[in-house]
Amino acid sequence: MMSKLTHNAKLLTVGGVISILSACSMTNNTAEPVQSTTSRYDLTQMLKQVQMNSAEPLENSAQFSPNKHHKTLVNYVEQMALDLVDTMQTELDTSIAVTSFVDLDATLNNSNQLGNQLSESFIHQLQKFGYGIVDFKTTDHIAMNARGDFVFSRDIEQLANQRIASHVLSGTLIYRSNGVEVNARIIDITSKRVVASSNKILPYYVLNNADIHLQRASIN
Repeated sequence: MMSKLTHNAKLLTVGGVISILSACSMTNNTAEPVQSTTSRYDLTQMLKQVQMNSAEPLENSAQFSPNKHHKTLVNYVEQMALDLVDTMQTELDTSIAVTSFVDLDATLNNSNQLGNQLSESFIHQLQKFGYGIVDFKTTDHIAMNARGDFVFSRDIEQLANQRIASHVLSGTLIYRSNGVEVNARIIDITSKRVVASSNKILPYYVLNNADIHLQRASIN
């Protein structure tokens, strides 16, 4: 009887060891994929690679590069001139003098290349719409010398001393983070009434492409 019990105990012991080993094996087999960091690391790297690959076309694509745009300074002036004509509260035969656009500061007499370029462009744009434009910088004579023939001057003594325009077009420049805000208006010289106005932001990349330098230059 004792021999039989001893034999059964040995069988139970061996069976228990086998069960424990099987359980450990199953635990190791099931836990190993969860504890593995290799596959998780590879997935992270793959996601990063996919993100990098998807971002490359945006950086290299011409349509997202501001240097490949088709907008010019003239386009913006054309839009502003159209705004002025749409809001104009005066007759078509109005005579308009166009002056430099100035920085919106305490003096209102500082301009730069952009301010002068805007005035030159507006002369052409408003004249296209049929408005009478007066160029007050034109003298009564032509000066000739070895450098060329000249009719323009900023010397007030050489310019007409009587009023030759009923209205004046000018405006201010405000430097924003994304560009220069231009406020243009046409003013009745006699009443100082604003008869037309326009507002537009000129992006810096448009000005850079046009080689516009924004260094201030006093126009005293």
